[in-house]
Amino acid sequence: MMESIVVVGSGVMGRGIAYAAAAGGFHVQLVDVQEEALQNARGEIGAIFSKGVQRGKLTEEQADGARQRLFYSSSLSDAVSRADLVIEAVPENLDIKKAVFTELDSSAPLHCYLATNTSTMSPTEIGSFTSRPDKVIAMHFFNPVHKMPLVEIVRGHETSDETAQAAKEAAERMGKETVVVNEFPGFVTSRISAMVGNEAFYMLQEGVGTPEEIDKAIKLGLNYPMGPFELGDLVGLDTRLNNLNYLHQTLGEKYRPCQLLVKYVKAGRLGRKTGRGVYDYTAEKGGVTK
Repeated sequence: MMESIVVVGSGVMGRGIAYAAAAGGFHVQLVDVQEEALQNARGEIGAIFSKGVQRGKLTEEQADGARQRLFYSSSLSDAVSRADLVIEAVPENLDIKKAVFTELDSSAPLHCYLATNTSTMSPTEIGSFTSRPDKVIAMHFFNPVHKMPLVEIVRGHETSDETAQAAKEAAERMGKETVVVNEFPGFVTSRISAMVGNEAFYMLQEGVGTPEEIDKAIKLGLNYPMGPFELGDLVGLDTRLNNLNYLHQTLGEKYRPCQLLVKYVKAGRLGRKTGRGVYDYTAEKGGVTK
């Protein structure tokens, strides 16, 4: 029975996955080579627990139990030595993922499943970095993890039925809904989201409307919970551009990134994490950047 989960990478996604896993009853270790990043994650996760209690999502007893099941480590090899499932949540860079999965393969027990939290990259290729490609799968969580209900589970070419079922059961124990799909660039959600976000930038570039008008039209007209610019600023415009570049390379011209998006990224306007993206989060009222 799966009881121990290790999450690699303590950024926004990693800390969210660690929170969800601990709240789901797993014993969790969150790993990051940077001690400062771990301390920041500890503070952010604590704040999520506190808000969950305030909003009635968790009882104080449940939150305390989850906190006690969550540990922080800077040693990947030590953390994964007894893991049942490892979920990698490092940046979308194949060289970084290769280094992580090579170490996971040598340090994690043979029964351990290895998952990558990727929105576009190939679990088949990532599995090839290991001697257990049948135990490698993608578990695509969504930001913010503690609020978003879906985990997109993506089977690689070698992924076994057992691995897919284990990933599904783990996600459901975290309180998530799941879809299990076969690998193809961009999976399901990223292909649609990237296309909508990119088209919104083309409309902004063409002067069709302001960011507020475009976001409002999409939210109210198509019943989206967030507009494409709000979402892009939340996930990071650099992340959106990386995804589009990958999809452009693999799926063709319809995913060519809008040049306005490229300019925003070159200017360092990456979204909420830098204070400015399509919108300006440094201003008191969050006015639109020009």
